[in-house]
Order: sequence, then structure tokens, then C-alpha cells
Amino acid sequence: MDKSSRIAEPTGGAAIINPAAASTPAPLQSRWGFAVSSGILGWILDAFTFFILIFVVDVLAANFHVAKAAIVWSITITLATRPIGALILGSMADKFGRRRPLIACVLFFSIFTALTPFAPNYTVFILYRALYGIGMGGYWGIGASLVMESSPSRLRGLFSGIMQAGYSLGYLLAAVAVRTIEPRFGWKWMFLSSLFIAGIVALLTVLSPEPSAGKKNQKASFGEILRTPLRYKKDFAYLVLLMTVITCLSHGTQDLYPDFLKSAHNFSTVVISNLTVLYNIGAICGCLILGHFSEKFGRRYSIMLALTISLIAIPAWAFGTSLFVLALGSFMMQFGVQGVFGVIPAHLNELSPDRVRSLFPGVVYQLGMLFGAPSVGIEFALRRSLGYPWALTVFELCTIAALFVICGFGPERRGRDLVT
Repeated sequence: MDKSSRIAEPTGGAAIINPAAASTPAPLQSRWGFAVSSGILGWILDAFTFFILIFVVDVLAANFHVAKAAIVWSITITLATRPIGALILGSMADKFGRRRPLIACVLFFSIFTALTPFAPNYTVFILYRALYGIGMGGYWGIGASLVMESSPSRLRGLFSGIMQAGYSLGYLLAAVAVRTIEPRFGWKWMFLSSLFIAGIVALLTVLSPEPSAGKKNQKASFGEILRTPLRYKKDFAYLVLLMTVITCLSHGTQDLYPDFLKSAHNFSTVVISNLTVLYNIGAICGCLILGHFSEKFGRRYSIMLALTISLIAIPAWAFGTSLFVLALGSFMMQFGVQGVFGVIPAHLNELSPDRVRSLFPGVVYQLGMLFGAPSVGIEFALRRSLGYPWALTVFELCTIAALFVICGFGPERRGRDLVT
């Protein structure tokens, strides 16, 4: 690879912009909207298929005659196999182009989602969830590279935000499915419904063009593709660190918050459900607005603005004494937290080597998710000694401070040409 394409080392924190790319817009292929739509819709489906299991843990435990904890453990298995999918499917996308591996990936995890309720026993159920995790983990790197390489460069930040907002939207759709599909058709149809969305994603992908960047490196061998990240060890380590701490930020503000509302404030399930919907709307708004904002003011500064919003929200989010104050605090907290995530698809793609733009950011993203997963256990342990409000506050203050340092002194390549 040409040394000129090498990622800038995080020295001095200055934004690094490709002047040629900034001044000369890359030529767009016709039907690029199909490519962008398929990448975004596939990420919504990815989240939907993950969260529908969360809502039927008790039903699955009864169906397979196991303890509830055994079903929860399957979530860990899914998370653990995600980096494997990012490595395998990401390398396929860098070898054969984005479209065919994306279709294969979507159909793969959707089929194992549909098979989940029909597993003959718990062992097969676990096998299905492990295989599902491989497909799920492979999607983000392929989908993000397809969206970023296909969209107009001036709208890259906006589509970055739209894509990442798809995860919160998938969460909301899973909650809607519990209230609509399950009562009318039964819980198994929640899993089967993923096949219909997968068919739409596959059709949109067939209609979309292969990005020029995806075509350029198809002659590279798998060995060359897999060796390329090793040439960028410092950059890889930096981005994994970034994604690990961002994962701590996200899981630390989301996973225990419903339990906090129940334990510390004795809110009913209905009130907690409504608050969850509200702050997920805030998450979607944060992704869209901060993602779009980053196109003008830069990726790092937009991330730090989002962190500032989350920082300001902490008193109301953790120490609010009324439902209104807690609702406002949780809305603003998720606006900021997911605003950080809204910048990530564009930021990681711009910082990734050309030849591995599906593999590199995909593996970085999934390893960050894996390494950041213990954050919930750490936060819960702090609760025993500090109490719930201060446990949430101390953990998030440390996370936000770490991200200010990591982003403040990190690299940026906003405006980089992803096509030529």
C-alpha cells in the first residue's frame, strides 16, 4: 500500500484532511441511494434481531426448560462470536466487494434468528446463537463501508448518523414487536419476522452498484488482506481503545438504568418502558444531529461536544428527584452518548487503510464492544459501596474524561476520499 494512504499518528491532535478530497467531490454512481438504504436498513435489522431475544428471555427459559440465567448467558455467547464474524465476513467484503458478502451476511444471521425458537433443545439453541453472533458481528464493517463509500462526501456525516441511529431504531422496533406481533401471532413470529426485512435488504443490495473503492482492491489475496492491519498496529490499538471506552460510555448509561429507575425510584414497569422509549428517541436525535454536525466542524470536536452534553446531563440523569427531571436528564444523556456513536461510522472509515475498509473498522468496532462489555459489572459493583446515583456518576465521569483525552489527542481525516 502507498505510504501516503497511511493513517496519521495521533500526535498533537490536529485534524488531518486530504485537500484534494476536500476540494474535488468524488464522482457518484447512479443508484447510490439503494446502497445507502440497504446498509442502513441492514443495521436496523441487526439491532432488531438482537433485542427481540432480550424481550422474551422468560419465554425462552420456559420453552427450553432452563433457568433464566442460561438464556441470559446466550447473550454473552453472541457478543463473544461477533469479532469472528467481523474478521471473516469483513475480509470477504474486502476481497469480493461489499454487495455479495453483505447479502450473505444478512441472510446468514436472519436465518439463524428465524431458527432460534425452533431449536430442538438448549444445546442447539446455544449453537444457533453463536452462529447468529458471527453473522451479526460481520455486518457493521460491511454495512458501514458500503454506506460511507456510496454516499456523497458532503453528506457523509449525516449518513453516518443515520446509520448509527438505526441501532436505537431497531431497539424500538423490537419493543413494538413485543406489543404487536407477540400478542397476535405468538412469540415465535417475532423471530420469523426478520426474514421479511432481510429480503428487502437483499433486494436493495442487488439493485445497488458496487462502490468503486470496493472494486479497487478485489485483486488482493486473503493473505494480503489479513496482513494489512498488522502494518497499522498502532492505529489499530488506538481505535480499539477508542471503541472500548465508547462502549463503556454507552453500556454504562443504558444497561443498568432501567434497574436504577426501579430500585432507586420505585417506578412501575410501564413508566420505565415509556422512559426507555423517550431516551431512545433522544439517542436517535443525537446520532442524526451530531453526525451531520461533524461534517462541518470535524469528527473529534463533534464527539467532544456530545461528551459535554452528556456531562451536563449527569445531575438530572443520576440525581433527579422527579419524573420530569429524570426524563429530561435521560433524554439529554442518550442524545450525547449516541451523538458520539453517530460520528463513528464516518470516523472509523476515514481512519482505516483503503484495502481493508470492511475488515479493519468492523474488527475494531466488535473488539471494542467485547472489551467494553465488563463495564456493567464494574458499575454494578460500585453501586454496593457508593450507592446507585454515585456509582453511575463516578463511572461515567471517568469514562467521559478518558474520551476527552483519547479524542483530543487523536487523529482525524475528515474529507478523505474513500473512492479513488
